[in-house]
Amino acid sequence: MNNPFKRMTKREWALWFVSIAIVVMSNIMAGRVDALTLTATCIGVTSLIFAAQGNVWAPILMTIFCIQYAIISYRFRYWGEMFTYLFMSLPMSVWSIVTWLKNARNSSDGTVEIRKITRKGAGVLVLCNVAVTIAFYILLKKLNTPNLIFSTISVVTSFFAASLTMLRSSYYALGYASNDIVLIILWILASIKDPGYIPVVVNFLIFFLNDMYGFICWKKRETAQC
Repeated sequence: MNNPFKRMTKREWALWFVSIAIVVMSNIMAGRVDALTLTATCIGVTSLIFAAQGNVWAPILMTIFCIQYAIISYRFRYWGEMFTYLFMSLPMSVWSIVTWLKNARNSSDGTVEIRKITRKGAGVLVLCNVAVTIAFYILLKKLNTPNLIFSTISVVTSFFAASLTMLRSSYYALGYASNDIVLIILWILASIKDPGYIPVVVNFLIFFLNDMYGFICWKKRETAQC
């Protein structure tokens, strides 16, 4: 369990500082600074930077983010987001900590070894996702969840993202990037009713950029690993 900040490149430091600065500014410009939203976003951004490194601190911080984001979603009655992050993403993040620790490629820097998903594994993943999505859709519909369709799509992308992270696939970042797009739409809809949620939209825009950076980094490491 090394200090992940010591391994950050100049590019990653710049990306981290710019991301945090934009997040803080968006909260200030919104006219009201929500401590929970701001803290959760800073932890989320930091987690994504560590994830790009393949460092086990990424799922550790993501576990904390899942709890915080579930609370934020509860405030707006986005039951889909709350249940998804609390009962699916959170357990999978904990599981990811275990799998990443067990499959560290280099004990000195804590970098996780990348795993390629087989066709059989991909098929099982899709079937599990279908089952989970149907179950969540029925639950969310009974709870009269706002923006049900987008909330259901968020379940799909969240499951793929969390599963691929746990399985150490380089495509985990594309899963999260897809989820970011859905969440941007969801929180834009929420912001129409309450402009105070505009910073959350900005937060997920920053997450999207960081996730794409993570995907590029993992594909480079995957090529070097082969």
